Amino acid sequence: MMTSEAWTTAGILAATFALLLFSRLPAHVIFLGALTAAITFGLAPVEDLLKGFSNQGVLTVAVLFMIAEGMYSTGAITMISDRIVGLPKSILGAQFKILPPVAAGSAFFNNTPLVAMMIPVVRDLSRSTGLDSSKIYIPLSYASILGGASTLIGTSSNLIIAGLVLEQIAENDPGAPVLERITIFVPTLVGLPVAIAGIVFLFFIGTKLLPKHDIKGKEEIKRRLYRAEFLIKEDSYLAGKTLEKAGFASPTGYSLNSVRRGKEEKHLIEPSFVLRPGDILTFFTDADGLPALWATIGLTPLNTLFPMQAERHRHRLVEVVISPRSSLVGRSIEDLPETEEPYEAAIVAISRSGEPLDLPLREVRIMAGDSAVLEVEDSFFYHNRNETEFIIVKRLRGYRVKRTDRAIAAIVITGAMVAAAALGLLTIFNAALLATFAMLATGCMSIRRATKSIEWNTVVVLGCAVGLEAAVTESGLADVLANLISSIGGSDPYVALAVVFVSCIIMTNVITNAAAAAFMFPIALSIAGDLGTSFMPFAVALMLGTSYSFLNPAGYQTNLMVFEPGGYAAKDYIKVGLPLTILVSLVVILLTPLIYSF
Repeated sequence: MMTSEAWTTAGILAATFALLLFSRLPAHVIFLGALTAAITFGLAPVEDLLKGFSNQGVLTVAVLFMIAEGMYSTGAITMISDRIVGLPKSILGAQFKILPPVAAGSAFFNNTPLVAMMIPVVRDLSRSTGLDSSKIYIPLSYASILGGASTLIGTSSNLIIAGLVLEQIAENDPGAPVLERITIFVPTLVGLPVAIAGIVFLFFIGTKLLPKHDIKGKEEIKRRLYRAEFLIKEDSYLAGKTLEKAGFASPTGYSLNSVRRGKEEKHLIEPSFVLRPGDILTFFTDADGLPALWATIGLTPLNTLFPMQAERHRHRLVEVVISPRSSLVGRSIEDLPETEEPYEAAIVAISRSGEPLDLPLREVRIMAGDSAVLEVEDSFFYHNRNETEFIIVKRLRGYRVKRTDRAIAAIVITGAMVAAAALGLLTIFNAALLATFAMLATGCMSIRRATKSIEWNTVVVLGCAVGLEAAVTESGLADVLANLISSIGGSDPYVALAVVFVSCIIMTNVITNAAAAAFMFPIALSIAGDLGTSFMPFAVALMLGTSYSFLNPAGYQTNLMVFEPGGYAAKDYIKVGLPLTILVSLVVILLTPLIYSF
């Protein structure tokens, strides 16, 4: 018999998932409401319901957002992805270059930091190529899960199950089934074929089931177009690259108008054209596309209005209008003398009457009312507070110049973090904290950027989800489900294995994968003991089943991390996740008894 507390918990969980599926409320609001209801009805002690906000796994996710920011702010992840991903021309090409490497990396390293670092890469790839990022983010998360489940160290739930097996072996219980120590590649014999099948499914079927966010199909609005000029310096990251590899052959949000090399200016340029130091690139762009262009590694604004002293990663981009009282009116940039003027700025782009200029910016005589985009320091806003020179329209946000001189430091720090966690020298939480402080100390990122990088909504959902597991256990709902699973399993080991695996799939999508592993282990152990079989096939089913969370955005942290960037609804996870879950279930249930006999 279910107690009133168990019924209440079941009702809260049902309402939570119904709201996730059918309402437009943000996920963090829904989960906060569910946790509030659990506290109100006293379904578990308050300290247990709030344990998610002190849970190392949840806190680790928050810290890893800062690691990803350090890798992104220095341009390290951009440089790495340029070599691995490049600029694919199709969704399938992008998935082919992203999903297998992520799956392989997740098999040996924690998949959470890998996905955290790939999120800005996919975002930038979408902006550069016009590819729909919603077709990539969920496959990115699912590929990391498939790869992570295929080794012992890939996911936390695999490690939990292996640890529980060691505890049972140490107890030497005569009533327990045959137990063997689980080594690193025990899940691989089944997990690798499953990962391959799953990724092939994502390539050719899953993509078609995902929502389409048409980047280029939005209603065309007449926008102000700017002429922007950039220089390829001697040590530029772009020197020696073709226009195609640099992303300038067919960009989204701006167009390459010409390349000037010495006295020669080319307008019709082949994608195979190789950039050289000293080249001047002229773009036509609107104010939305300009920040991405400005922040491109290797491009430097050509026209410095007054000397810029500070490092470029501290600079801001601002859209202004030339004031009628400005001392610049009637003068060209090349005529301006070096002065002690308090403004330190570079003219990135100019527009006149909403159109880009035909002449090089240095030859244009500035007029009152001209729109300009400037690269400035923070002091600019103080010195121009009376707007005698420039009337500030708005700051252009969302991009910053990368501090590429710290890229090697960021890569070394991140590599050390992953190695320390993989070798068991430190927990991933401890290693991530140390790596965060190392990045702050070496200037890879500022404190402000680090704190702003944390996706607090994601952290709230994870904290609430872990807390709700206490309500499931304390209310007695967990015991009811355990008895139900045991009765369905019966006396056939094949049926029992299938029931255990499917139950793990259900539980990991309802509560966290770690909680599902801890909850399902004693049930599977009891079933194997009653049947008198080896526990190894059940252990493999447990490891894979508790990892394959494809149906619920809150079921696995990487699912939740891509939820907002991809603009998804909860039903999108079901559209792709349900057939994928059926596919992996069939492969696991068929392969496991063949490889690990009962």
